[in-house]
Amino acid sequence: MQLIKTAFHPDVSPADICVTSELKLITRHAARGIVVKGDKILLLFTQRYHDYSLPGGGIDEGEDEIAGLIRELQEETGAKGVRNIQAFARYDEYRPWHKPNADIIHMVSYCYVCDIDDELGETAFESYEVSNGMTPLWVNIHQAIAHNEEVMTNSDKKGLSIERETFLLKMIAEELIREK
Repeated sequence: MQLIKTAFHPDVSPADICVTSELKLITRHAARGIVVKGDKILLLFTQRYHDYSLPGGGIDEGEDEIAGLIRELQEETGAKGVRNIQAFARYDEYRPWHKPNADIIHMVSYCYVCDIDDELGETAFESYEVSNGMTPLWVNIHQAIAHNEEVMTNSDKKGLSIERETFLLKMIAEELIREK
């Protein structure tokens, strides 16, 4: 899968991830789904951060990327009949990790385009996702991009992933959305 960007959080520099650094690095692999219908895209709106993001998340131990993608789409959106899965792009990022097992996380996001059945089923959010107010929604991709850009510019609520999500949404709009 093609690596499209490697991003560094402002508090992490490339020197922080070199072999000689005393900072501890962990890597987390994630699968993210891109489901498009016309100019609409299936996204998660998170009330806590007031942003839109692609559905997806961490790949479990022993799980491959496709199985992780299907599981995450089912859990976060209630998607059924996930099919026609095609690799889109990989996005790597380095950011601070505020847990005792590491100082920096290297997040590797594998993004896939796929189709799903028209009707969404029940979600199975994790407790933190419920408390963050996550909701799956079909959104006009251009409105989602504009919304996220507004949050990045004017909100102190923004989460750590909004830059990644907005970058990916712009790339998806450019490459996959057919203008009418």
